[in-house]
Amino acid sequence: MDEPRLLLARGADTLDHPGGTLGAHLRRVAARLCDHGADETTTLVGLYHAAYGTDGFPVSLLSLDERDQLIAEIGVAAESEVLLYASCDRDATYPRLGDPVVTFVDRFTATAEGVPRDRLGTFAAVTVANELDVVDHLDMDRDRRARLRTLLTPLADLLTPAARADLDRTLTA
Repeated sequence: MDEPRLLLARGADTLDHPGGTLGAHLRRVAARLCDHGADETTTLVGLYHAAYGTDGFPVSLLSLDERDQLIAEIGVAAESEVLLYASCDRDATYPRLGDPVVTFVDRFTATAEGVPRDRLGTFAAVTVANELDVVDHLDMDRDRRARLRTLLTPLADLLTPAARADLDRTLTA
């Protein structure tokens, strides 16, 4: 697996994150996606998913004005998925993940757009791999795991069998 060179150059290995540094987290998410049987683009998105920060980790290593740099590093398709992941307003979007057309709220623009669920495969894979890595490195009680499971379960049909099994195993432990 490649290293997230651009993000490492921007300090990913110096930022604290559950389980060590952000750089370590990015590598673990990508490795987990590989274990789940994700395709190369999805794994690359996992490796760079926090480039623009996220709703859960607001530190941005690249500004949205620097999208061209990430495109040069990982390509248009993967960068587009990184942007979708980074832009997700989780409080507004996650409760709607089971809808046939998900009302996806962009945290950067505060706009809402209907996104067909079948367009969210990479988003679902990266979301689950990311959240499960965080769970592995935080002391979460059963209630908090159950709440997270409720939020993520609507994505299960978009996941590989290995990812679904990991979701079940990690959140029922």
